[in-house]
Amino acid sequence: MGPVRSSSKAGPTPCGGQNQSKEPKTPCLPVGPVATDPKGCVTIAIHAKPGSKQNAVTDLTTEAVSIAIAAPPSEGEANAELCRYLSKVLELRKSDVVLDKGGKSRDKVVKLLASTTPEEILEKLKKEAEKK
Repeated sequence: MGPVRSSSKAGPTPCGGQNQSKEPKTPCLPVGPVATDPKGCVTIAIHAKPGSKQNAVTDLTTEAVSIAIAAPPSEGEANAELCRYLSKVLELRKSDVVLDKGGKSRDKVVKLLASTTPEEILEKLKKEAEKK
């Protein structure tokens, strides 16, 4: 009976062996701007509005989170300010908030390296949007 079970043999697995119970959750989550990438990191779709008077979450749509940034869109200043602002709003370290896509575009994707859930992040963004 022992040699029949070949599922536990040691060999290269896709995803580097990180195939825990995270898989079933992933397909039903990307409803809205906050999602989880295949590696388990939380990502946020953002529509940036640089050159604003102050930093603020202006709108939460199903496509993206609109964020006004009080920095000019030149030499990556607005991108740095966006990451700083998000780290403050989401109560994460600055090093845990990184720009994933859209360095020269208003539509960006920010990746959160800290262990958190999309639900938590969405809740904090909603609270910040209500402050305006």
